[in-house]
Amino acid sequence: MPATAEAFTPEAGTITMFSATWCGYCRRLKSQLDSQGIGYTEVNIEDVEGTAELVESLNGGNQTVPTVIFPDGSSATNPSAAEVKSRLGLS
Repeated sequence: MPATAEAFTPEAGTITMFSATWCGYCRRLKSQLDSQGIGYTEVNIEDVEGTAELVESLNGGNQTVPTVIFPDGSSATNPSAAEVKSRLGLS
């Protein structure tokens, strides 16, 4: 059964990032978020049942990672750290 975006909606000021171990873009985004002190919860779509399907549903049928869910329930595919920071309202 596919997971729901609501189940992974993060607390204010943080994001949920769907990733995969083989994903270089995921590693880059995590490194940038870490260096800027932006909190996130990482969910590996290869390990957490239903999350690959959730990512597909957010990306027009593609398992594109990183896919991020924001506290307002919106999502972004492969966002920059600057976009994450801006959408979280961090200065």
